[in-house]
Amino acid sequence: MNPLLDTLQAYPFERLRQLLAGVTAPDRELIDFSIGEPRHPAPGIVSEAIIEHLHGLTEYPKVLGELRLRQAIAQWASQRFHLPPGFLNPESQVIPANGSREALFSIAQAVLPACAKPQPLVLLPNPFYQIYEGAALLAGAEPYYLNCGTNGQPDFKAIDETVWARCALLYINSPHNPTGATLSCETLQWLIEKSRQHGFALAADECYSELYTGPDAPAGILEAAAQTDSLDNVLAFHSLSKRSSIPGARSGFVAGDAKILKAFVLYRTYLGAAMPPFIQAASISAWQDETHVIQTRASYTQKFAAAQTILGQYLPIEIPAGGFYLWPQVGNGEAFVKALFAEEHVRCLPGAYLSREAQGCHPGQDRVRIALVGSHEDCVEGLERIRHFLETHPLSSFSY
Repeated sequence: MNPLLDTLQAYPFERLRQLLAGVTAPDRELIDFSIGEPRHPAPGIVSEAIIEHLHGLTEYPKVLGELRLRQAIAQWASQRFHLPPGFLNPESQVIPANGSREALFSIAQAVLPACAKPQPLVLLPNPFYQIYEGAALLAGAEPYYLNCGTNGQPDFKAIDETVWARCALLYINSPHNPTGATLSCETLQWLIEKSRQHGFALAADECYSELYTGPDAPAGILEAAAQTDSLDNVLAFHSLSKRSSIPGARSGFVAGDAKILKAFVLYRTYLGAAMPPFIQAASISAWQDETHVIQTRASYTQKFAAAQTILGQYLPIEIPAGGFYLWPQVGNGEAFVKALFAEEHVRCLPGAYLSREAQGCHPGQDRVRIALVGSHEDCVEGLERIRHFLETHPLSSFSY
């Protein structure tokens, strides 16, 4: 067996399963806030496109995807991130992916130098999406955790130059899972300059970019790169799972540096990662429509407002800049989640399962993640159960 498999930590939801094993919950419907799986109805245009193109079952899909899909992606990204005409070439700078998860993991295997001494560093925010860590470990690299501060993002300018010198890959996440914090265009430009100074790949996970709560859409790495007139070292990862509420379609893309993507295509050709033709057709429909995205965004805004109204008296609720998570401080996150499940049959995720202790700090230990992904009615029901729980269990009872 590959000994690097032994370096992987249990996935957050397996740890949650173990935490709640043997706990008897009340005989009422489960409200599950633990996993970031959108449960909004799929847009009709997507379902119709899948049905219409099921004849594609008889075809082997191409790793590069159909040019029509790459053109639709490039057009969407160019409009969304205000890119100059021709800046993003669908022929060489866009690759469809089976969801951003597949691409975020695979990119590390493609860009990290094998058997390098000393081990290359993969920098990642802490807390983080565990795929970043797993990708680094299975590529033989060393994860380096960047603790998120009170603003919900790492302080990149505080990183020592010796760390930057060993960096081979930097994962950034904006809006961030789970804090919801975004990165400014100025910070993104600074990171691009740093990647070129030290020669590392900059992987920007922007799968929550279309779920924002303010009037203005968050900046993206492509937008920042356009202001430098180059996509060198830059990779943007996007997904329809969150934007269009179709996680089961496993559809996303990676766009950016043509040299890196050429190597990435070679890697994925051997991996056999190619999007089925009927999913490609559905993806074209999704990327070309904004109406359903506006409706989705409004739905999450309403659920955040309900959370503030229902829980504001009992929890320090902060409406995030993006995403669909609440990330409140509760004291001992594991104890809180276990007691809440036992008394209200509501499942949340301990923040400690999304972070690691680093530089003397464990930034998720005293928090829980609440994913407002269900219907408005289900979310309200779950939030009211949490309020009922907190009426008899003040947060002080979960202190360490």
